[in-house]
Amino acid sequence: MDKKTLLLSTTLLALAAPAYAQYDPALDAMTAEELLPLAQEEGTVTVYAFTSRIAAVEAAFEAAYPGIDMVSHDMSSTEQITRLKAEAAAGIASADVVYISDAPVVFAELLGPGLVTPYVPPRVVPLLDANEREPLLAQRLSTKVLMYNEEANPDGAPVSNLWELTSEDWTGRVIMVDPLQRGDYLDLMTEIVLRSDEMASAYEAQFGQAITLDDGVENAGQQFIVDLFENDLILVSSTDDVNAAVGALGQANPPVGFTSYSDRRDNEDEGWALQVANDVVPSNGIIFPAVLAVSATATHPAAARLAIDFLMGDDSETGGEGFKPFYVAGDYATRSDIVSHPDAVPLDQFNAWSIDPVATSNLRQEVGDLVLSLQ
Repeated sequence: MDKKTLLLSTTLLALAAPAYAQYDPALDAMTAEELLPLAQEEGTVTVYAFTSRIAAVEAAFEAAYPGIDMVSHDMSSTEQITRLKAEAAAGIASADVVYISDAPVVFAELLGPGLVTPYVPPRVVPLLDANEREPLLAQRLSTKVLMYNEEANPDGAPVSNLWELTSEDWTGRVIMVDPLQRGDYLDLMTEIVLRSDEMASAYEAQFGQAITLDDGVENAGQQFIVDLFENDLILVSSTDDVNAAVGALGQANPPVGFTSYSDRRDNEDEGWALQVANDVVPSNGIIFPAVLAVSATATHPAAARLAIDFLMGDDSETGGEGFKPFYVAGDYATRSDIVSHPDAVPLDQFNAWSIDPVATSNLRQEVGDLVLSLQ
């Protein structure tokens, strides 16, 4: 596209776009009490969230702040990214708050181009590590890890090494969401490749010899993905499908699967027996930030900041009503003053890899191409 065409396109987009509220840096310094009257004047706040638990947040927020209507939309991070980019291209202002995972893509495709704006409530700044404040606010740490059925395996996980999942015993008995449909699962596959040295060591520990790579395979992480797919890995469309298949009660020989550790919260309600395979080597999966940001097109900027402040929890040790839906075993608050859930594996004992969003972003497409070639 030449400069003249680019200028014309930009001008037409600006003319078509709605009148967004101008960014006011003074809002970033305000307390919740100072934001409240401005937010009440705005009257509403629209939240895009990657979790169904936003419905509980919506009810609690509206109870805490009468007169402000929270409109929440539950959609996956992949859907959010696609929608936000499309809305920006069309000049549509919809979201005020973006609550999303898949940080490697968010940082590159939403924050980089300026589609979202960082915001950290002043009161929580001293309670967060630097990497939890920048480049975007991390509200909690979420997971995609290997889970098993603890009813059928009362003595612990049925596997102790990830490479066991490539063996005949587990043919057609490993389940995960299609990594090409949900970014968090592609991040998991990417991390396995980034940790190839650890995967090579785990292979030798499992099989008693150094790994031999197939033609065209560059490292142990790629080899694991190839072997896993060739062992009839089952791909499904949603995390709930994984949870039901792995966790359903009454199974004699259930599969294992990669899913969210925090979904154990639904065991009683759903009739599941999900448990994390925390001792598997070299790792049970990944742990990553769930981030909050203000949409660059927010038309309710004060209410957006008030909603983010609410999602970060109150000053109690469990985070109060705003954090209550996330105070479960398997979610880890980033705030240092919120105590760990008593049923959770302590974070310092949780055997998951912490992702590096930049490194993941750089390798993600290559791993996606590999996964596509195996399907």
